[in-house]
Amino acid sequence: MNLYPESQERLRFLSRVVDKEIKHLEYADHQVFGGLLTYDAVENLDKTPELAMKVEAFVSRFCRLQDTLGDKLLPALLKALGEPDRALLINLEKAEKYGWLASSEQWIALRQLRNLMIHEYIEDTQTLFDALTTAHSNKAVLEHFADKLGKQVSDLLSG
Repeated sequence: MNLYPESQERLRFLSRVVDKEIKHLEYADHQVFGGLLTYDAVENLDKTPELAMKVEAFVSRFCRLQDTLGDKLLPALLKALGEPDRALLINLEKAEKYGWLASSEQWIALRQLRNLMIHEYIEDTQTLFDALTTAHSNKAVLEHFADKLGKQVSDLLSG
């Protein structure tokens, strides 16, 4: 398949961005969850600014990686494969059909964590704690999706 040079460069650029974002997320994840993040620690974030900054970094990096994968790299890859521009949910269903994503529903559920981690941050400790631990335990979903997309991009650019 012949790709326009702009499409090739966009895919290369986004692949490099995803690689960096994964490294940054790994670091932030280790900073927050390297020890055992407890409910009490989350409840006392306002008294522990260092942990609060680490939690903020983790949340930001988790959300940023998910945005880059779902809103940028996936549509660029689908376009390079000749697929029409579509809404996120349709793109996720395509990714599932291609075998790049295990479950579009799981992806949407992980997207909803953003609101829980950001908007519930001040109000509800249990909701924030649950959202953080859910994001942590599903970090591999993002990494697996990134790996699958990266391999597809590599195959497309080398073929």
